[in-house]
Amino acid sequence: MRILLLNQCFHPDHVSTAQHLTDLALGLRNSGHHVTAVSSSRGYDDPSKRFPVRETWRGIDIRRIWTPGLGKKAKWRRLVDFAIFWLNAARIVFLLPRQDVTVCLTSPPLISTLGTVAARLKGGAVVPWVMDLNPDEAVAAGWLKAGGMVERTLTFIQNWSFRRASRIIALDRFMAERLMAKGVREEVIHIDAPWSHDQAIGYDPAAREAFRAEHGLTGKFIVMYSGNHSPCHPLDGVLAAADELKSDPLLHFLFVGGGSEFKKVQAFAKDRALENITCLPYQPMEKLSGSLSSADLHLVVMGEPFVGIVHPCKIYNILTLGIPFLFIGPEQSHGADLARRLNDPVHARTARNDDAREIVAQIRAAMQLGPRPVNAAAQALGAEFSHSLLCPRLVRIIEQAAAARA
Repeated sequence: MRILLLNQCFHPDHVSTAQHLTDLALGLRNSGHHVTAVSSSRGYDDPSKRFPVRETWRGIDIRRIWTPGLGKKAKWRRLVDFAIFWLNAARIVFLLPRQDVTVCLTSPPLISTLGTVAARLKGGAVVPWVMDLNPDEAVAAGWLKAGGMVERTLTFIQNWSFRRASRIIALDRFMAERLMAKGVREEVIHIDAPWSHDQAIGYDPAAREAFRAEHGLTGKFIVMYSGNHSPCHPLDGVLAAADELKSDPLLHFLFVGGGSEFKKVQAFAKDRALENITCLPYQPMEKLSGSLSSADLHLVVMGEPFVGIVHPCKIYNILTLGIPFLFIGPEQSHGADLARRLNDPVHARTARNDDAREIVAQIRAAMQLGPRPVNAAAQALGAEFSHSLLCPRLVRIIEQAAAARA
């Protein structure tokens, strides 16, 4: 089969959607399919990084799109980058031969609509893999007015595309409920989380100590937030906790990743002269075991308005490592569901976003216990979200969508 993958990010970018889509592409290629990926020629978090416009990598045909790389400092910059990507992607997609399946992620927003239009004109199935919901996310973040003309237009376009999909991949039950509320039939929705990178990541004591030594953190109790820093994952309570706990010389907060709020964390630490905060960029896959293993307590944060719109993907790698975590977010959310399944308040702690005192209390309690041994129950739960289980299952879903469409 000919399978087209549409998303702003792909190999060799390090952001989560690039890594997961690359895994899927390799799974499809290993199953004997002809895979074409259309993505951006610039790094998602660092637009100064440039990738070849055309490349064949491990049998995958990659077509990359030029964008001006204006960055995320203002909304208009994002909109211009999105619009140019969208237009250039349309040019490439319509010049390609007919595809049996087009798998569309959600960056830039509404890119599934392009896949739907191409499929209706040329034939083939469309499978949106919904990593986040827009314009829902823009409304929840306050970037768009709910009920306004722009929001209603974008929602109409999004719903038109989703209702014509052969299958839709939702990441959790909350997202599935939102999709059904938009008129998507329940039988079209397949629920599976983005898998952990267990094929490449495991708890590594030697790499843990090497990473800590490299960044001057040997002997510290490290509280880590690793991943996308965005308004969907509000860090105000965490930063307030770092400020309150600044007098403890053994406690250190490590923020790893990028995103629109990453500079806010850096500015907070600088403005308050907080020496207990270190900020590092996204780590390449070969360093990820050491980076994630270096934490004594991982943070997973979910803003209440974003439940069912975005998904706490980082939690699966944390479960795979067996390291304790603190989920900060609403009780009715996927992260809280997983914490309840573990039923271990020492390993899987919880707090609300608006309860800074509880966040501080949970961090202090974790530090008093000190570094914990790897938790086998957490790893067993993490195995349910492994690459070896979920990636082949998604390959089968895509194959079935093509067969049903044919």
